[in-house]
Amino acid sequence: MWYDMWYWFLLIPLLLFSLFTQFRVKSTFKKYNQIATKNGLTGAQAASMILNMHNLVNVRIEGVSGELTDHYDPRSNVLRLSDSTRDVNSIAAIGVAAHEAGHAIQDGVNYVPNKIRASLVPAARIGSSSGPYLAIIGVGISYSIEFGMTLAYIGLALYVFAFLFYLVTLPVEFNASSRAIKILNTSGILTSDELKGAKKVLNAAAMTYVASTVSALFSLLRIALIVLGGRRRD
Repeated sequence: MWYDMWYWFLLIPLLLFSLFTQFRVKSTFKKYNQIATKNGLTGAQAASMILNMHNLVNVRIEGVSGELTDHYDPRSNVLRLSDSTRDVNSIAAIGVAAHEAGHAIQDGVNYVPNKIRASLVPAARIGSSSGPYLAIIGVGISYSIEFGMTLAYIGLALYVFAFLFYLVTLPVEFNASSRAIKILNTSGILTSDELKGAKKVLNAAAMTYVASTVSALFSLLRIALIVLGGRRRD
């Protein structure tokens, strides 16, 4: 069918874009993780300073293994910094730590997109893991079982929640980076030249979220075409 042709035509550049964003974030992080800052602070120390500036004394800082596995856990008020960030003094480490502290600040001020994303997590997990399979199975059994297309629509609807999660993640991540850059600038944690490097690291990381959202949209359209095609044949 025509949409199968367009599927493969669009899939290749999407895969290339995703690979490029992954390569860019790793190479940019590696470059600026080798440049020490003048203040001598580690990622953990910078994050602690930022949290204290915003009276977030209830947020703990812990380590997590791996590289670029940094994240903020709002359920337990824990900011986890990876091996490549926590005890490292570099432009990249401080930039990433400040970004994660930005998520803690969002949680502290009840940033609306952050709350929306948190509310979507349960449905998004189910939709991402089960939605496509339910849609395909539903279309497949619709020829012999009456409720087949109902199952397909349920699968499609579940995946919509997964896409919405990716979509609302964009403003959350961009806002966390914006907060981080502003704080690093106004607090003097980084110099103006060091700040340019931190921006490059965070901008590269942001593009991976853009790629994930585009990929989710692509999958949603693909599933919708399969379901709509099954309805026409029904």
